[in-house]
Amino acid sequence: MYRKCTTAEAGIGMRNYLCDTDGTGGHLKTIPEDFVVREISDPPREKANGDYTIATITSRNWETNRLVRLMSRSMGVSRDRIGFAGTKDKRAVTTQLMSFYGPPEQLQKIDLKDVEITNPYRGSRAIQIGDLIGNSFEVTVRDMPAPMSEVKDIVAENQSIIRKAGGFPNYFGVQRFGVVRPVTHLVGERLVRGDIEGAVRTYISFTTPEEDTELSSKRKELEGCTDWAPVMNGIPENMSFEKMMAGVLADNPDDWVGAIAILPNNLQMMFVHAYQSYLFNEMLSRRMDAGLPLNMPVEGDIVIPLDANRIPQHENPIKTTAQNIDLVTRQVRAGRAFVTIALYGSDGELADGEMGEIERKVVEEQAIEQQDFVIPELPRCSSKGGRREILCPVKDLKCDIADDLYTLRFSLPKGNYATCLLREFMKSEMRDY
Repeated sequence: MYRKCTTAEAGIGMRNYLCDTDGTGGHLKTIPEDFVVREISDPPREKANGDYTIATITSRNWETNRLVRLMSRSMGVSRDRIGFAGTKDKRAVTTQLMSFYGPPEQLQKIDLKDVEITNPYRGSRAIQIGDLIGNSFEVTVRDMPAPMSEVKDIVAENQSIIRKAGGFPNYFGVQRFGVVRPVTHLVGERLVRGDIEGAVRTYISFTTPEEDTELSSKRKELEGCTDWAPVMNGIPENMSFEKMMAGVLADNPDDWVGAIAILPNNLQMMFVHAYQSYLFNEMLSRRMDAGLPLNMPVEGDIVIPLDANRIPQHENPIKTTAQNIDLVTRQVRAGRAFVTIALYGSDGELADGEMGEIERKVVEEQAIEQQDFVIPELPRCSSKGGRREILCPVKDLKCDIADDLYTLRFSLPKGNYATCLLREFMKSEMRDY
């Protein structure tokens, strides 16, 4: 029913495609302008003499955490005083709102290459992770091996399949784990299993054949390190977070908790979230393996309704039963509700029926329990979990095809991955996303 994925994506649980077509192949992000992202925001209201400055930040080829770190250094303030709604792809041109504690004048101190700050105003509150409605995208694919006549047919067929299904499989995309070095979920797994030293060593030393040779060599040198002070200066700027961790360990070789705690708050949160994402991807693949639908509930499924603004109401889950399945099916088909899969954590319930069996089987195979997701020493790494929609709706999907490339334009709700839509069209190797 679903096409099998044979690339490295299968290793992070993304084992199926919705579209049973050959891919166009090709590469994303040949240049940053090939991946344009604009936040669809619900901005804080303007407030005269408000404590926060809200501004629009357009950046080219910047990783969000590094951008925040250098902006805070320019202004001479803590990075915790800068807020943003979501991390963005590095190799891209991104436009998003950020908040800065303090007056608009402080932004004049920021002078970073390929960073533009516009439309500052005083706001009533800070921006926090998740404070957005969605993102609009303009993504260009280049270097396809297939003739453009075939590319055109593949794109058209995939558009038809996705429209008919009402969306595409809502996997967590490769950016959640790391395209070149998919390590985030491995660190999260170590934390969940109570191995904080292992988590630190994994983050510092894990490498892949895809990684830059210099960085890979340095990681191998640091593997098993017990005396961190002499190696501090040899860690390159591209490993800035690893250098921060090593700095903590240089002062106290046993402070593994401190080595995690020194990292930005959103990165600490990302580790266990990435492990939950891997489990979700695996559960979603197994649902597809079982031939269960993505756009229709079966008995035992937990369904999440949408509010008037089409935001999922995760606090109001509905379990599908023999008594209500007809009503729930009508709501799902109308796009007013979505079937979900567990984001396994310290709280929340699993489904019943066949999907419940799949969720429990994955958890049993991992030999984990809900209380493992409470990490007292690192509260920011703890996660309650929840549910996630298994189908991602696409709005305004359009395609322009040129002589040697094509560009997709679309928008997605927050928390969903453009690359998971592009993989349906491309079916390329993971490094090409």
